[in-house]
Amino acid sequence: MMNHSYNHPLRSGLVKQLVFIDENRTELLNQYLSSAPTRDRNLKFFEQYVSEIEHLISSLGNQASACLNKVYIGTEVSVLYEDDQFTDQFTICFPEQSNPEQGCISFLSPVGNQLLLRELGERVVLCTPTGETSVVIQNIQYNEGMVW
Repeated sequence: MMNHSYNHPLRSGLVKQLVFIDENRTELLNQYLSSAPTRDRNLKFFEQYVSEIEHLISSLGNQASACLNKVYIGTEVSVLYEDDQFTDQFTICFPEQSNPEQGCISFLSPVGNQLLLRELGERVVLCTPTGETSVVIQNIQYNEGMVW
């Protein structure tokens, strides 16, 4: 019997992310350091993110599909704004794929960075240039339309 889990779009997309990060680490790190406020900088950010992705890939095992419990690059995230009960969706992407009008926000953007690696159901107080707002992550799914 052939194992098709290695051809699953999620696994394939995650492996492509790891390759992209590895090949572009210096440029991505420079972009991260220039975009993150000094107090929020985490110099081990990419190591932590890569570790999370590697763990996710290994946990996929023989599953034909996966339920995502964390926000990763390439996922579409639905958030509920607690103050007005408005729901919004974002796809977290690499900087060159960013297109806020289409809901694609860079993981380096203020909102994207604060959502990355957060968990399903988690309440997050987002700090934006216009102030703080509380959201709850309602849904996370892999966006197969993201091209690496």
